[in-house]
Amino acid sequence: MMHGCFMMKPINGLDKGRVVIIAAIIIIVIISCSTELFSQSKTRIKLVQADHLLGNQTTGEDLNIFIGNVIFEHDSAYLYCDSAVFHGQTNYLVAYNNVHVKMSDTLNLYGDVLNYDGNTRIATITGNVILEDNDVTLTTDHLIYERTTKIAYYIIGGKIISDDNELTSLKGIYHTDEKLIYFKNNVNLFNPEYLLQSDTLIYNTATEIAYITGPTTITGEDEFLYAEDGWYDTKSDISLLKKNTYMIYKEQYLAGDSVFYEKETGIGEVFGNVFIKDSVQNIIITGGYVDYHRNEGFAYATDSAVVIMIDKYDSLFLHADTLRLIFDSAGSPEDLHAYYKCKFYKSDFQGMSDSLVYSFVDSTINMYYNPVLWTQGNQISAEIIKIFSSDQRIDSMLMTNSSFIISLDKFGVEQYNQIKGKIMIAYFDENELNIVKVNGNSETIYFVREEDGTLIGINKAESSKMEIWVDDRQVTDIYYFDSPNAELKPEKDVSPADLFLRDFNWRGNHRPHSRSDIFVWPEDAPALRQ
Repeated sequence: MMHGCFMMKPINGLDKGRVVIIAAIIIIVIISCSTELFSQSKTRIKLVQADHLLGNQTTGEDLNIFIGNVIFEHDSAYLYCDSAVFHGQTNYLVAYNNVHVKMSDTLNLYGDVLNYDGNTRIATITGNVILEDNDVTLTTDHLIYERTTKIAYYIIGGKIISDDNELTSLKGIYHTDEKLIYFKNNVNLFNPEYLLQSDTLIYNTATEIAYITGPTTITGEDEFLYAEDGWYDTKSDISLLKKNTYMIYKEQYLAGDSVFYEKETGIGEVFGNVFIKDSVQNIIITGGYVDYHRNEGFAYATDSAVVIMIDKYDSLFLHADTLRLIFDSAGSPEDLHAYYKCKFYKSDFQGMSDSLVYSFVDSTINMYYNPVLWTQGNQISAEIIKIFSSDQRIDSMLMTNSSFIISLDKFGVEQYNQIKGKIMIAYFDENELNIVKVNGNSETIYFVREEDGTLIGINKAESSKMEIWVDDRQVTDIYYFDSPNAELKPEKDVSPADLFLRDFNWRGNHRPHSRSDIFVWPEDAPALRQ
């Protein structure tokens, strides 16, 4: 046997048993040490002062009753009260009347009755409870505060006042160290600008930001917002709302996957599945993104943006790369600007152009850069087209420069009636072309037929001015002014080249035949504005 050293050797069966015993002893020692260390960490509640001391003994336990200007200290926290009962053996204190627990220079707790366990450092206070933490004040009738975790709980209703915000709820958990409050059940946040109501809310008292984690409404003077996720900065009136989000502002309804909104600047952004409806102008805008500037009076939509001009029986669907709404001083849409690859569809009225402007004031549409329209069997084009309408029905149309109207002949195949001139004014009845007035370099080609459709001949005419009457896509009368030149020829005497006016361009393959076609831009369409 050697002393002062330990020699390793193989472990046999007997040695294995010793190892197990030794390991068990080590574990017991560790547990014992840990328990001793833990018990040593428990500090005793200490009396600092009291006017009177009464001794008492109940069920074998010594009680100390203190009366008048009572002060206790425990782990750097000071307790003030009118009277107290101290359970010395259990390190437990009950304080009564004018209770004040000063946990730090900025954290103070007040109430009528306090039960405090010096071992767990848990304080339960009831009656006129006030917890003050810097600029935050919590009031309730029953509060539990864990000094170790620095967490306060209430379950029978409480109110938090933080700067200009007042928050109430049935249940609340306040992490005083992290400055976070978790509200649950009947949550109300009162702010000079808004009332926020929710079932679940997290509030940061340092930043004054409310985090939304459940169905929530925010009601302002003009706005109403709903969301189930997101946050609201009460200090700057900025919010980011997500999940089933929508916003109502006067007569406008706005929804999307998420909404960012600044009340002071009136700037809002909507991301994903955007839906906007204006009840006054009876329009809907959809798309992937909307940027809204209320104070500056405009908003624009992009990413598959569509405006729907609602009609009870036949709505108009318009798409462009960008839709821009201009608002009047009352916040109602005044003009709609659609630009780059603008295309629209209505069952009896379709069109496309580089850009257009729609005025809600007088229901006019101005189309720019290679505009073309289709109404029934008519194709209308010019450098600029201005449409006058009411109740989504075309009343008249002004075409400026290179004006051209092409109509499919009712009875012929691949035969077109044509009207060309510098300036045209077209009049419509139920979106059907009725009268066309042409001024400057007027030209026509039309197929003259009997009532039964039998072809009489092909008329080709030129004049400074013309007035053409149309019925059911067929020219019925033409009035010529200023030295007309007209000639009616049999079909056999007209060459194929003479069946078309110069610059003839039938664009039937570009015509949208359904609302989904407004997203298709033909590769052979005329060049757009650069």
